Amino acid sequence: MIMKKRVYGVAGIKSIMSNWYADFTGRPKTTSNGDIFGSDKAFKYPIKRMWQSEGEKVLYIKSYKMEKSGKKNEGEKLQPRDLNERYEQIFGSKLDKNTPSTEVLSNLFSAIDVMNFGATFAEKDQNISITGAVQIGQGFNKYKESNIETQDILSPFRNPSEDKEEATASSLGSKIVTDEAHYFYPFSVNPKNYDDYLGLGIDGFEGYTVEAYEKFNKGCLVASTAFNSNSKVGCENEFALFITCKEDSDLYLANLDRYIDFDKQGDRYKISLNKLSKLLKNELDAIESIQVYYNELEMEVDTYELPCTLKSIY
Repeated sequence: MIMKKRVYGVAGIKSIMSNWYADFTGRPKTTSNGDIFGSDKAFKYPIKRMWQSEGEKVLYIKSYKMEKSGKKNEGEKLQPRDLNERYEQIFGSKLDKNTPSTEVLSNLFSAIDVMNFGATFAEKDQNISITGAVQIGQGFNKYKESNIETQDILSPFRNPSEDKEEATASSLGSKIVTDEAHYFYPFSVNPKNYDDYLGLGIDGFEGYTVEAYEKFNKGCLVASTAFNSNSKVGCENEFALFITCKEDSDLYLANLDRYIDFDKQGDRYKISLNKLSKLLKNELDAIESIQVYYNELEMEVDTYELPCTLKSIY
């Protein structure tokens, strides 16, 4: 079924003694003025992993192969696939200069991550740039009392590359986390982003689908909770807001995270939708539904007369 309605929303990620998004030094990423934030890539990655585990085609995710480097007597080494190799792996077709762009586009749109997030694909004389129906902004930490903690880690192995005196000792490492952070990501869903590709004769493509949106919606609710890497243990989905416009609506909204206030009072979290309610009070006729998902055991949501449906995120 074709999706014809725009959606605007915010997704909240809680991080307890974890590192949701690190820079190249291993520290939580910050702006120049010290605000902790997470990139859209950090938000998308657990969703892609969830889709992949459910058997969906996911193009833009790291995969590996075993290959010899070409050096004499050297065994096979583990290497990441390049984009062309990944394309051939999941679509089962080889790219060459004679491959029509309609075939490539048909394959690309059959991947759930491309259908949602778009793609940049420049391989074998193909130069394709797809602006995704789903656009995700940067997720800023709204908890002002966050602290960055460093844990020293003792390795069970020595480092043979150390100086002779130190090479006999076990090596030391470190793990850097935030004691507590709450990231809020704004997003929008605009099916019309794919209108330019309609009528091009792309096999099997009729536009952005309700099914693709529902899979993104699910990712906003559970993907981060389900993803348990070493650095992401302690990260979970704690909040999600979905504002669905009517099909003929002329309502266009900017990033909504700035209209959501977060506070911690004792051991309870409090989210205020007061600013959002003021923003939308004269636009309700253009809105089909407003849904709010949250962790009822830890969080309170003040809607301030905003006509929304409150649901458990679990």
